[in-house]
Amino acid sequence: MGEYGELLDENTVRFERILPGPIERVWSYIVDSDKRRKWLCAGDIGAGDGAHVDMHFHNETLSQGEDIEVPEKYAHLPREMSFAGTVTRWEPYNVVAHTWEFGEESSEVCYELEEVGDRVRLVLTHRRLESTETVVDVSAGWHTHLDILVDVLEEQEPRPFWKTHSVLEEEYVRRLSP
Repeated sequence: MGEYGELLDENTVRFERILPGPIERVWSYIVDSDKRRKWLCAGDIGAGDGAHVDMHFHNETLSQGEDIEVPEKYAHLPREMSFAGTVTRWEPYNVVAHTWEFGEESSEVCYELEEVGDRVRLVLTHRRLESTETVVDVSAGWHTHLDILVDVLEEQEPRPFWKTHSVLEEEYVRRLSP
């Protein structure tokens, strides 16, 4: 498992990963729908501040083989979920940030990229998470998705989404719950 997310405050979690470059390649896996669907979700991220963001999640498509059973905790949710947002910061190859609308909740995700030799440092920060339960759920989700991104960029078979997520969620409950 990759590095655990760091709680910056009660509503903000931050992750860091070192990824195979070049930076333009990593950027494309964040902003291009066809590439992003391999590790996170499909959907458009418009270019430029104020542009529209669509996110279409179908986590079962990230897994190979037997890992398609959704854990009981999430069984009541639709198999495919969509969210919208607005780009709040657009600096090609270095930063893209956008809001993430969860019904009544509105959080913000920021991806920051920095070249480190032939590798790329990705710092992902998710702000304005509404509750401890949301922080735990989002942390396990991001950790799992980022580990799959590493697999995809290293051209390895992606690890199983739900099995990985379930283990990480238990660990984040232990680490982040009061």
